[in-house]
Parts: sequence; structure tokens; C-alpha cells
Amino acid sequence: MNYKIFSPAVSPARWYAAGRLIIGFSLIIAALFGAMLFIKGGAWLVSQFRQPRPENNPVALVNPFSRWWQKPAANTPAPASVRVVSEESAVIEVVKKAAPAVVSIIASAEVPKLEQCYRRAPGFSDLPPEFQQFFDFEVPSVCQRGTEKRRVGAGSGFLVSANGFIVTNKHVVAEEAAEYTVVLNDAKHLGTKVKARVLARDPNNDIAILRIDLPDDPLPWLAFGDSGALQVGQTAIAIGYALGEFDNTVSKGVVSGLSRTIQASDGRAGVADLRGLIQTDAAINPGNSGGPLLDIAGKVIGISVAMANAQSIGFAVPASVARAAFLQARDTGVIKAAERAFLGVRYLPITSELAAANKLPYDYGMLVSRGEKPEDLAIMPGSPANKAGIIENDIILEIDGQQLNERRLLSDVLNEKKPGDEVSLKIYHQGEVKTVRVKLAKR
Repeated sequence: MNYKIFSPAVSPARWYAAGRLIIGFSLIIAALFGAMLFIKGGAWLVSQFRQPRPENNPVALVNPFSRWWQKPAANTPAPASVRVVSEESAVIEVVKKAAPAVVSIIASAEVPKLEQCYRRAPGFSDLPPEFQQFFDFEVPSVCQRGTEKRRVGAGSGFLVSANGFIVTNKHVVAEEAAEYTVVLNDAKHLGTKVKARVLARDPNNDIAILRIDLPDDPLPWLAFGDSGALQVGQTAIAIGYALGEFDNTVSKGVVSGLSRTIQASDGRAGVADLRGLIQTDAAINPGNSGGPLLDIAGKVIGISVAMANAQSIGFAVPASVARAAFLQARDTGVIKAAERAFLGVRYLPITSELAAANKLPYDYGMLVSRGEKPEDLAIMPGSPANKAGIIENDIILEIDGQQLNERRLLSDVLNEKKPGDEVSLKIYHQGEVKTVRVKLAKR
């Protein structure tokens, strides 16, 4: 058998040259790849040396590779996790926790039951008898047919204890003869109506304490916050029975002002001078009265009490006032009238206009002045002011170093004092400024 041997198409010399070329290209690629690795590694090493010294690993600055064999210290704290909470989520949480303790209060009373009826036409009885027959007819009228129980008012309140104490406004429960029903809002008693009794009404402030008896379960309740530490601009959340129709209505705003003084009226309970109020732009509508004003932590900072005839201006009684009234009512069953300090002067706050019109030497202070009626004396005889020598047309400039003006009235400062306190008054008296010490009396 014959075998055929094929000769190579390329000579050995050419195979050798091609091999050298391939090896050369491989070395160039390897060199480039190594250079890239060197540059990358050098940059990483420099960055490691530039890192700040870790507090719990002082070796790291000297040798960054030591982290690969160094064990962490036993007392090295774990990195603290930071939880970022938005105001929106915080408000939602406050409402979830607070709303079950907010109640609706409905007032019912016996009112005349009126019906349409017909009565003989009046005004013709003085006619001669022969003519009265022509006017003998009846006209539509309204007659009372007994009485019926009807809803006469509505407001808000909130539970302040697990055993049924409720805080609300005095004007919400002003009708002595009315019956009051509390509608609960917690999950277990949602919509449950319970008869409430008015335990006490505060004679000085628009605060009332109610009590309901529901012994089967502890009720949700709200805690009082520190209204004395409020800051203008902080978040305020109001919850209440808006318009006496929409229960647990929530509105949010800020604390707009502090220590406000207003004259408030609900049309039934007369006019009341309310002092030291919190002003807020959280919407407060009719029916919100007695509901809580809360801070971002869910604590009660005030009790919604009034709204102005303007948008975004509402007022609340400070929580400190409500808390004191609640504790008195809980412990004694009554709320005593607070003793108020008494100076015995009638005055006008001095404005720039008043000062200019009367050429007064000061555009601030309280001008001691009589009232419109003859009996409205400027100084009450025998009062502390009378004993201190204060007379009509004196100007009380300061009390205990605090300047008096339109924003800080004499009455505001006196409300912070107690009978028997001794105060220092800076007075413009008959052309000269003097300081007198006065011991306040009891009103």
C-alpha cells in the first residue's frame, strides 16, 4: 500500500516569525492590563490613607490593610440607625391615638311644641253686634301643644381619665335645665351614647367638667401638655364636632400667638372676658368648642373655645387652666372661683394717637382715668392704689420692671399675681417719675 505524504504550505521560517509576532502582541496587552491595575490600586490606596482617623480604630490611618486582620473592639457601638419622620406622618399618628378620646356632646331640652291652628280674627270686637257677624271668621295662627324634647346645642369634649371624666367648655353645657349626651368615638364604643352629668363649671374660665359612667372597660384618654412652654410657630392640631355635624374633624395649623385677650359670646351664655388664650390658625368652627388642641406629640395644649369673624383666627384656653379645673372637680366636686389680685384703678392703655391728642409725655403705659358714668371713679376709695397715693391722670409706666402697653395691659400682669403680693409701680405723677410699693388686695 502506498502512502502519500503532504508537504506543508508554509515554510518553518514563516511559522517561527508568526509565533514571535503573537508573543509580542500578548506581552504588550499584558503590560497595558498591568498598568491599569497598578493605577487603580494606587488610587484606592491613596484614598484609604486620606480617610479620617476612625475613633475606634487608630491603626487604620497607619495601615489601611489592618482592617483585614484587626478584630473590632468588644465595646464598639453599632452604627445608630436614624429614623426620619415627616410632619405628615407624625400628625397622622397623633390623630390615630387622640381621636378615640374625643367625644361629641349633644344638649337636649324640653321646648314648646308648636302647631298651626286657627283663631278668630282679632281687632273687630269693638264693632256693634249687628256688624260683627260679617267679621266672624278665623285666621291661621301658631299654638303651643305641650312640650317636646329636642336637640338645642352641640359641642366637643375629650376624656382625661379612664373612668369617664371629660373636659369641655362651660358654654357648651350652659343650659342648667338641659340634658347632655356624650357620643363616644373609640373603636369598641363607636357611636355609643351615654348620659353625662355636669360635675362642675369654672366660674372664672370657660371650662366645665363632665362625668360619664361606663364601668365595663377603661376608656381612652388624653394627657395634658405644658402650655407654659409653647412657642409661636409650633404645630397645633384641633379635633372636634365641627358644625355639630361632622364628628372627629381634624384641622392643622400653628400656634399663631400667646396671651391673647378677647370678649366672647355664643348668643346664650352672655359675654365673657377671656384672657391668656392661645391663638391658632388651625380651623376652629362652631361645634369645635370644648375639643382638644394638640401638639405634635399628641399632648393637650389647649381647649378650643372661640373663633374670630375672620379666616384662620381661632382661640383656645391653655391646658394649664383646664388641668387645674379638672383636678379641683375630681377631688372636691366643685371648682372654686380663683382669688384675683386687686389694685383699684380704672385706666386707658396709651396709644400713639392718644398721646399725640393729649400731649402726653409717654406713648405707652396706663392712663388712670374715670369712666363714662359719674360712678365710674378713676380710683376706688380705700383701694391699694388709693393708699399708695395714685390719682387720676397719673400714668402707670411699669409694674415690677415690666413695661405696660397695648400688648401687655395692667390687668394681664395683675392676673399673674396673688392677693397679698407686693409690687413695684413706676408712675408718672404730677410731672415727675416715681416708684411706689403697693400691696395688692383681694378682689
